[in-house]
Order: sequence, then C-alpha cells, then structure tokens
Amino acid sequence: MGDGRVAAGLNMRIVFIGTGEIGIPSLEALLNPQSAIHNPQCEVVAIVTQPDKPVGRKQILTASQIKVRGLAAGVPVLQPERIRNAVEELAAWHADLFVVVAYGQILPRSVLDVPKLGCLNIHASLLPKHRGAAPIQATIRDGDTETGITIMWMDEGLDTGDILLMERLPIADADTGGSLHDKLAAMAPSCLMSALQMIAENRAPRIPQDHTNATIVRKLEREHGKIDWTRSSAEIARLVRAYQPWPGTFCLFPTSDGKTLQLKIYAARVVENAAACPIGGTILSAKDHLLVSCGSGVLELLEVQLEGRKRMSVAEFLRGNPVQEGLVLN
Repeated sequence: MGDGRVAAGLNMRIVFIGTGEIGIPSLEALLNPQSAIHNPQCEVVAIVTQPDKPVGRKQILTASQIKVRGLAAGVPVLQPERIRNAVEELAAWHADLFVVVAYGQILPRSVLDVPKLGCLNIHASLLPKHRGAAPIQATIRDGDTETGITIMWMDEGLDTGDILLMERLPIADADTGGSLHDKLAAMAPSCLMSALQMIAENRAPRIPQDHTNATIVRKLEREHGKIDWTRSSAEIARLVRAYQPWPGTFCLFPTSDGKTLQLKIYAARVVENAAACPIGGTILSAKDHLLVSCGSGVLELLEVQLEGRKRMSVAEFLRGNPVQEGLVLN
C-alpha cells in the first residue's frame, strides 16, 4: 500500500468497489466531481461490484444499482466471484486509489497492495465503534445518540485501519434503520471529497484507532428480528426502529382458532409510567390500542402485519381481529 502522498495536480485514477445502495451518492460524486463541494481531480476508471443475484419470489437475476449506474456512465464494471482472484484485472487499471463502500467481501493483502496510494473505506459509524456488517442498525439498537461517516485507510482487519476523516451526525428519536441509512448515504460524498482533497494536497492523516474501544456487529438475518419480550420496552422500541426496513421485527401471535401466526411489527412506542405484568408479551389492552407488557415497561404497537394480511395500523388491525386481553405473544 502507498503512503498516501501524491504529486501536485495529479488526476487520481480511482477504482470504485461497492455493492450496497449506500454507496450510490458517493459514486455519483466521483462520476460528477464538478457538482461536489470539493473538486479534487479524479477519474473513475473501473467499478467492482458483486455478481448479479437472484431476487424475489421469482428469483430474477438482478444487478446492483452500483453496476446499473456505472454502465449508464460508460464505466467498465467487473463482477468477480472472489475479488482475491481478480488481482491481475485490477492491476491493469493502474489505479491510484481504491474507494470501497459496502462491497460485501473482505479485501486481502494482495488486493490492498494494488493501488499506488492505498484503499479508502467509507464506513457508516464512528470507528472503532460498530465495526462490521450492520453498523447503522447497531447505533439505533444500542441507544447511541450520534453516528457518522468514517473515511478509513484499509488494512487486512475488519474495519481496523487508520482513520483519515470522521464526520458526526446526531440520531433523531424518530430515526429508523432506513432513514439513518439515507442520511448517511447523503452525507458520505462530501466526506469522501474532503478526504480526496486532503490526499491531493499531501495532508491526509493516518490516525490509529483505539482498538480497546472497538465493538463488532455481525451480518443481520431475518431471525435476528424475533422479539424477546423479556427485554425492556425501551430496548424493544429501539429494535423495531433499528430493524426497519431490514431485517424487520416480529413475534408469534396465537389466534382464536388455535393457530400461531407471525406478526410483523413496523412501529411501536414506549408507554411512559404504565403498569406492566410479570409475564413479558402479555397483552394488557386491546380496545382502542394494543399495549404489551415487556420485561420492564409497556410497549404500544402502532403498525403491524399479521401473516397472510396486509400491513396496517393497529386501529385497523383490531377492527378486523378482536384480541383478548391476557393473550401472550411469543
């Protein structure tokens, strides 16, 4: 990897490596640098993204939006099954920098060593907190008051590289995983352009992370959204917000005819100063609203979807699904 020094006036050749939609605004800024706040001289010479994936019930082979945007701009797109096997292809582009965001594969040393100046990663947390695959959801789930974008010099570890730049963003009480994703995606391009400008001017720092304060977040799967009613109402409310829209939160709802159906929960709020009962998941009120006892505190469900039905407000749900108080959700 290079030392981050660049000759004055150099037009930096960049290979953009990403798959997730959070990277689209940053790619757009690189493709149209004249529209950015800063205007470092750079050129996207190639894009690397994951192979097309089958999507939906019909498993239609679908390209990432990174690929779609790249092809529309006339930029060559590479889709190796394993990036470690594409070193020669990558080297052929004679890149000064790789810019990586939400790619989905670990870059080995053989790839990190290809660009002259190194590899930059755009990470959606305040490193070293929330290293790993799901930092945005983790910030809300864990009750953080702020998050942000970190531009990092990549090494072989999991988000362990030196920090070049960090910008902070307050987390609003109403933020969901989806809304925070969009805010951070929109924030990333100016951070990236600032970082590139610093590199172009030979003033880009390398600030070591404090590894003793690191936290790791794993890739989320649908089963991680199963609600544990022994948790506090505040924890569950944060989980609902954090996991909206992915992977979503749900519990099991026993029906009057003896079936157990999945109940997805899209919105909920803590009921202040409400009396709970010892058994978490117990429905305390099901008249005008749906109140559920938690390990501590009470949660009001606001928007739900019963298996086989459409998504609806709780008021609409209760009109079509009479619910007995004392019923226990699992």
